[in-house]
Amino acid sequence: MSWYENAIIYHIYPLGFCGAPKFNEGGEPVNRLEKILEWIPHFQEMNVDAIYFGPVFESVEHGYDTTDYKMIDRRLGTNEMFKNICDKLHEAGIRVILDGVFNHVGRKFWAFTDIQEKGQNSPYCSWFQNLNFGGPSPCGDPFWYEGWNGHYNLVKLNLQNQDVCNHLLDAVNYWMDEFKIDGIRFDAADCIDFNFFKRIRSFCKGKNPEFWLMGEIIHGDYNRWANPEMLDSVTNYECYKGIWSSHNDKNFFEIDYSINRQCGANGGIYRNLKLYTFVDNHDVNRLASTLNDPHYLFTAYTLLYCMPGIPSIYYGSEFGIEGRKGQGVDADAPLRPCLNLVDGEGNQALYKHIVKLGRVYRAYPALRTGGYRTVIIRNRQLVFSKELEGQTVYVCLNLDDQPYDCQFGTHYDGLVDVLGGEAIQVEGGNAHVHMEPFSSMILVHDNIENLQPEPKEEPAEEPREIHEGQHYRHFKGGRYTILGVATHSETLEDMVVYRNDDDGVVWVRPKAMFMDKVNNQYRFTLLDD
Repeated sequence: MSWYENAIIYHIYPLGFCGAPKFNEGGEPVNRLEKILEWIPHFQEMNVDAIYFGPVFESVEHGYDTTDYKMIDRRLGTNEMFKNICDKLHEAGIRVILDGVFNHVGRKFWAFTDIQEKGQNSPYCSWFQNLNFGGPSPCGDPFWYEGWNGHYNLVKLNLQNQDVCNHLLDAVNYWMDEFKIDGIRFDAADCIDFNFFKRIRSFCKGKNPEFWLMGEIIHGDYNRWANPEMLDSVTNYECYKGIWSSHNDKNFFEIDYSINRQCGANGGIYRNLKLYTFVDNHDVNRLASTLNDPHYLFTAYTLLYCMPGIPSIYYGSEFGIEGRKGQGVDADAPLRPCLNLVDGEGNQALYKHIVKLGRVYRAYPALRTGGYRTVIIRNRQLVFSKELEGQTVYVCLNLDDQPYDCQFGTHYDGLVDVLGGEAIQVEGGNAHVHMEPFSSMILVHDNIENLQPEPKEEPAEEPREIHEGQHYRHFKGGRYTILGVATHSETLEDMVVYRNDDDGVVWVRPKAMFMDKVNNQYRFTLLDD
């Protein structure tokens, strides 16, 4: 089984993530993307297997208007910088996937500017789809060409031209050899010539049989693109829509139908595929802006990690950030923000839930690749199992604002919820499950200790008590002063109140989180002064 069939993917839109200028004005490169190195402990805590970088090639505006396939966009940095990023990610056990925008290029792509300069004397006239000198283009050129989806700033390539294919394969070869990339996501895959996919598969798999090929497909039969001759996987837009709309409509029948249609226990049209599953990305509204009730975030992500497929997290959504597509030329900007990893910001409860889902996903093979079977289906409740080689995992979801009690047959004599740690009563072959409002549970037979929990704090190194006036150093470098320990009015949980010594900003976080460890180091270390 290939690595990507068990993977958790983290998706970044680099130009937005780095806060790059909207337009590439030339000049010296700025190593903005280097900040990704600060995020490596974050990726590891989330059990991320691969980073899928949106467009990184040199372009004019949004990255999908490529001008040079062998150069990192100068707004992001240099090739040398990106090679170091790839090396550091690989050292951390994280693979690298690049966005291959091979259907079209920008108007400043060197072969296109050669035609603008030389007209019919250019040797590159056949490089572009339906280019002819029978009339002007909408952009004022003395020739016409095909723009992708009617966008004439995106010039469609002629992928039946062998010189074009050779140019693209040469670029892929460069990124595989020099940067050791592990996969490609193909933009607008539904518009790309099938023969090109067959050729690029043969080329990439010949160099690295574990190289992952994934295509962006919105509609259609996914088997047309994902098959032994072409791609390994495609985007599962059917279930993307099914996840959020089944929550908003309080109708789990919708997503359950889609999953069974695709890869249910009794068959399915995509039963031999591991589709790329997601709840948001750089083209659609953030999940937190799509769901009608923020409580649904937890069940939606549980479903994402537990349903068949390869789960993907879009940067920042693990903290529940919002973003809704706008209007006009900057319509996508709210979906692609600059984001810095500031500890304590965002929806920390959601983040911890997703971290735990990553640990559970890693611990139970049946959850990753097991067969899907519906156990209980109601409008607001769904129980399903994932089964693989004698291991069965049960997933329980409750959308209602009221508790829900159910029972179902099981061959196990005992079960435990690995999300909450509670034992589940099993009598006479029936599991009796109590679900709280807006809750999700993952039930397994073995003990939760198999999740390999984070190391417990060591009193000899870190005092258990926190007192006003103490100074602590955050593992990322900040210095903080304790203002006191408060009690949460609803949960009665101890909360640490502390001030940033540099900017005076006051923060609050649960004491248990303040005292815990991140990747085998304390989040806050007591200073002697």
